[in-house]
Amino acid sequence: MTSTQWFDKPMRWAQLTLTDTDPGSFDPDFWLEYFRRARCDGAVIGTGGYMAFHPTDIPYHYRAAMLGDSDVFGYLVEGCRKMNMSVLCRSDAHAVHDDARAAHPEWIAVTEDGEPRPHWAMPGVWITCALGPYTFEFMDSVNREIVERYQVDGIFCNRWSGSGICHCASCRTLFREHAGIEIPKLADRESDAMVAYLEWRESRLFELCEHWDATIRSVNPSARFIPNSGGGALSDLDMVRLGEYSDILFIDRQSRHGTMPPWANGRNGKELRSVMPGKPIGGIFSTGIEEEFRWKDSVQNGPELRVWVAEAVANGMRPWFTKFCGRVYDDRWMPVVEKIYNTYADWEPYLRLSDPVADVAIGFSQDTARHYARGRARDLVDSPISGFYQALLEDRTLFEMAHAKTWSAERLSEFKALVLPNVAALSDAQCDAVREYVRAGGGLVASFETSLYDERGRRRDDFGLADVFGVHADGKVEGPMKNSYLRVNHDSAFDRGTIHRGLEDAGRIINAVYRVPVSSGTASWDGTPYSSVPSYPDLPMEEVYPRETAVSSPEIFYSTFGKGRVVYMNGDLDRRFWEFLTPDHAKLLANNVLWTIRGERTIEVTGNGYVDVTCWRDDRRVCLHVVNMTNPHAMRGALRAAIPVSGLSLKVRVPGGVAGPVTSLSTRRTLDVHVDAEWVLIELPPIEVHEAIAFDLNPGASLGWTRS
Repeated sequence: MTSTQWFDKPMRWAQLTLTDTDPGSFDPDFWLEYFRRARCDGAVIGTGGYMAFHPTDIPYHYRAAMLGDSDVFGYLVEGCRKMNMSVLCRSDAHAVHDDARAAHPEWIAVTEDGEPRPHWAMPGVWITCALGPYTFEFMDSVNREIVERYQVDGIFCNRWSGSGICHCASCRTLFREHAGIEIPKLADRESDAMVAYLEWRESRLFELCEHWDATIRSVNPSARFIPNSGGGALSDLDMVRLGEYSDILFIDRQSRHGTMPPWANGRNGKELRSVMPGKPIGGIFSTGIEEEFRWKDSVQNGPELRVWVAEAVANGMRPWFTKFCGRVYDDRWMPVVEKIYNTYADWEPYLRLSDPVADVAIGFSQDTARHYARGRARDLVDSPISGFYQALLEDRTLFEMAHAKTWSAERLSEFKALVLPNVAALSDAQCDAVREYVRAGGGLVASFETSLYDERGRRRDDFGLADVFGVHADGKVEGPMKNSYLRVNHDSAFDRGTIHRGLEDAGRIINAVYRVPVSSGTASWDGTPYSSVPSYPDLPMEEVYPRETAVSSPEIFYSTFGKGRVVYMNGDLDRRFWEFLTPDHAKLLANNVLWTIRGERTIEVTGNGYVDVTCWRDDRRVCLHVVNMTNPHAMRGALRAAIPVSGLSLKVRVPGGVAGPVTSLSTRRTLDVHVDAEWVLIELPPIEVHEAIAFDLNPGASLGWTRS
């Protein structure tokens, strides 16, 4: 085996996190047999750090209470190896017991009041500092011991990045040497000092990654340290740097909670893939319910599990179930996961296609969250992204995510259009990449304060992309605007068939709540498809009418720049769509994107249903995924049932045609299709949760549109 062969092999992961009293009271062979039946090819077994399930020789490395002289971890690793599975060790670095705290107070995290930090959930346990001697020395020795003894393929560490701000002597000294100031308190979370602290913390965590990884590789050159991670614009680690560091990575988003939509798991895949294209990525999902109170021994409903995992797989992630405790108190999840895994094992050749096909990219920026939005990132950054994500998904447009630090005109040229949902903080170089991309023919849709700040969150005098938008920023943000509307101008000279699609009978729609005042440039000012109906009183009811003296102005600006089409929305309409989910806003956002790509979509989907459509390919093969999320509980609460949809059809642009049959992977049947010179029309069978359609391309055939 070469040093990188194992990374790409596993497609279906199983994690077993043992508990203190498991040794001697659970049956490890039960789990090995389950792994076999579920056709798992990767295993993640717990030991090390907070608790050892192997006979460790390291002082203050707590052994499980019932371990005795046994080696539960070693037995499971050996059993998995006999089934030719890749094996990772799952460790935990966030806490220690009383004896370790007494012997090594320097390992313990300290509050801003100078007190050692007790564990919030477990008496007699203490929170560790992630940035000092506990991780750099103690956990490093734990990693070495495990890799030397068991030759695992890697260490996957849980809660390795800390549990909040630490004020221990080590952190205070290191940060003072770095920044020349004291560690800020939590109340100062929007201060420049906090930004400096977060940057130092990030740098220190990457130093820790590299330190652990070097030790692990010195023992087993093919093994790696794999950090447990999140992702997206709100991630506290630089995703680009993390993607460059990692040969394989996993998103730890175990289930839905609150009003999280099912597609959130697919978004995880798109975000992570944007910074590590071509590398294997996984999606961790829990067998239990992951709401605020963390019922770890609960069971997710079957339909909920199926849709959550389907969204991961359809968006390029490899599923990883995680089970806490070796004893099973409620086994309802087990046949569900076994069936899911067996289905995807049968589909595996098409799940290994590595190139996503997309017409549009949604851009996102971690600098915008850190330096511009700071404590308001959920509202100012995540909500606009979610608004456009929801709108494009409802419109069945193929799209990907694009991290701002990866932008270049060449990289962006993979897409017909780029969407920037309030991507406020952009560097001059990032603006130049967008400018060059649009000039060459790429479409652009941008909202609100996009490019009004530099990458450090400093406000510019004008948009960094003012010439591309065709308007200039002209004053401070206005709002909140109550009872404000957009007038739909049906006599506009623009392409009403696209811009007003689905709004043909609308006179006005809800406007944004906050807007950037702008002055005219090259964008359309007269005859605009949408103009403002300025705010007027909403009470008393007798006063609720528009004032004739109020000045109406364009609110959405349409223009061309070079060969590309541009839409700039000076209000926060994307954020408001995610907040209110109004159908008018869904149509408006999607129509603006469709206008910039001149209506040229790779796939056109007809039929009813709330579905996510994705497309993957290699040199010859194509796989289309359709995930059915149609359910009254799609936006709140666990799905109660899988509600099949029928009557869907896919019209796929394939100049040059397909070779051989078009096959439904769920039914294993060849489908009837209609083929002409440009398109293949595929009538789909009824879809319960997840359908995949596979076909090969004729030699010389292409897929989708070539950007003009």
